[in-house]
Amino acid sequence: MHPFSDPCFAVRWSTLIPEAVESDILAGLDEARTKIDAIAALDGSSLTYENTFHALEKASKTLNRAWGRLSHLDSVSDEPAQRAALNQMLPEVSEFYSSIPLREDLWKVLKSFGESPAVQALFAIQRRHVEETMLDFIQDGADLPAKPKARIAEIDAELSKLTKQYAEHVLDATNAWEIVVTDAQRLAGLPESAVAAAASNAKAKGHGSETEPAWRFTLHQPSMFPIMQYADDDSLRREIWEASVKVGSLGEHDNTSLVWSILELRQEKALLLGKANFADLVLQRRMAKNGNTALSFVEDLHDRIVGEYCEEYRELCAYKSEKTGEACELLEPWEVSYWAEKRRKEHFDLDDEALRPYFPVSKVMTGMFDLAATVFGIEIRKVAGTYFEKGKRPADADEKTIEVWHPEVTFYELRDRKSGEHLGSFYADWHPRESKRGGAWMNQLEAGSPPQEGKARQPHLGLIIGNMTPPVDGKEALLTHGEVETIFHEFGHLLHGLLSDVAVESLAGTNVPWDFVELPSQILENYCWSRESLDLFARHHETGAAIPEVLFQKMIAAKNYMSATVFMRQLAFGKLDLELHMHLEKYSGRDLDLVEREILAEYRVPLKTEAPGMARRFNHLFSSPTGYAAGYYSYKWAEVLDADAFTRFEEEGILNPQTGHDFREHILSKGNSAPADELYRRFMGRDPHLEPLLLRAGLLHDPVLA
Repeated sequence: MHPFSDPCFAVRWSTLIPEAVESDILAGLDEARTKIDAIAALDGSSLTYENTFHALEKASKTLNRAWGRLSHLDSVSDEPAQRAALNQMLPEVSEFYSSIPLREDLWKVLKSFGESPAVQALFAIQRRHVEETMLDFIQDGADLPAKPKARIAEIDAELSKLTKQYAEHVLDATNAWEIVVTDAQRLAGLPESAVAAAASNAKAKGHGSETEPAWRFTLHQPSMFPIMQYADDDSLRREIWEASVKVGSLGEHDNTSLVWSILELRQEKALLLGKANFADLVLQRRMAKNGNTALSFVEDLHDRIVGEYCEEYRELCAYKSEKTGEACELLEPWEVSYWAEKRRKEHFDLDDEALRPYFPVSKVMTGMFDLAATVFGIEIRKVAGTYFEKGKRPADADEKTIEVWHPEVTFYELRDRKSGEHLGSFYADWHPRESKRGGAWMNQLEAGSPPQEGKARQPHLGLIIGNMTPPVDGKEALLTHGEVETIFHEFGHLLHGLLSDVAVESLAGTNVPWDFVELPSQILENYCWSRESLDLFARHHETGAAIPEVLFQKMIAAKNYMSATVFMRQLAFGKLDLELHMHLEKYSGRDLDLVEREILAEYRVPLKTEAPGMARRFNHLFSSPTGYAAGYYSYKWAEVLDADAFTRFEEEGILNPQTGHDFREHILSKGNSAPADELYRRFMGRDPHLEPLLLRAGLLHDPVLA
């Protein structure tokens, strides 16, 4: 019995113990190697789609399942024995995956069938699979001579190891820091919710008492963000800011050398594969096609908004000067969010905390599901989940018991509204803990398939993860509006996965070009700003009342407050990413902080204190062999797509089932079964326009749509 690769749809998380990792992963590796060896040994005269490309698709299924579950637990339930077991197997697993496209015997068989006339007789999805797989192999070096092939395998293995170390350093450095406040005066300005959460956190860690209360703050976003935005104590904001920007920079957690090593290995791989840089390598089959196109996109948007960006900063400095009676030409980095929030509250009479009571996490979820039911024709219901400690699943536990990996995790079932067909299920895990990495994400645990060849549909199994405001003292968590947007964002990704109707797993769901993958997630964020949709899920946690119209109008009026600053922050990340991956020779070996300042000189306003570089803690770029590397621009690229695509919803009704049906039909269900730009044109009837994004952000005052 191998629990990590157990095909049971309801994953038995309690059986996934560190002691089982080695045997389970080795068994998966052995099975995959045997199946791939069989494909590579085929006689050229007996080749079919089924015994070549289809067989390759299925060869690593057991290993993929086991490694996927282990990697997931590493993200949400990190602990020493499990980490050690994963790291022990990482080199061999990485070597196996990277070796597949570099096997000459396997490539000879695949190429023989892939270039044969028989391909033209296949179904369209099978032809697409053959074409995309062959491009994958070529892009990974299948046509290279033996020596560079071997070097690429070495690079891939080293990248897996280094990026894993990088991610561990960020997590460990984040968890290593805390501040325990015992002077209540230092909490002045903080919302009651933040104070209560910090008190609860301190109590859980054994700090303080009824007579001598204490408040604990960490570098996890729900803990530190209220400090940066609301705390009147300048020294407290400074202390937390200084700690946060040093994550990945100090002592045993210093990622500096890892950043340069990762960049150099990626560049070497690109050169071996005939590309000038890593950006050109990874973007060749994405919508941007190459690094120059992506960089030009970022720089064009920068030039359009830089004037407004600088003006927003000048206005903020002037506001601080007005309120303090002191001259202010520059702000400290730990002052920006604080004074921005004060000015926003004064100008728009809007306090984020006034919205929080309308966003209890349970009502947000159920309302979001009701919205999806109306727009996309689905039904979602909660299914009771049970938590067992690792290794302690009762012997008499019901086979149908739905296990969860933590008591806070919930489980849901998604069905088609008309047919009642079970399309997929998913887990949701929303609150931070020390064993869980930061951020929010969606993932697929088990890829299903549509009905085919007389077989019934196989449902998908996915998950959505966040690090939102936690519940306090047994009361339900109340979220900020920004956190609600994050939930909708991840739910968009989830729908892209669970509504997939593609028969080939590697072409299904979110397996689309990276600069297209954010379209469904960002489309969903729009529903957090409409009165019609908000009324479905924004309900007061005590009274059930909708957001009062006066408060809603304030929220809308403040929507684009300092939008150029928010816009520029994303562009800066994209610029840094592309410059490092396109022009490494300019920067390699230099001081990382100075390099970042040079690259982003026109993307950041001057501050009194220079911040250490972001690269040492930039998980998106450096915590996996590729991830968002050379692809961070895709967030803004997808915003162009989503702002433009949502104009159709606005014109036809944002809750219009027919529009939702078309989006499900042409985008959500299609995965990578056709080129991304073609799928977009099927939904919109044209190519995307840039102007709707600038208009939505309040940065285009004289719109002329092309």
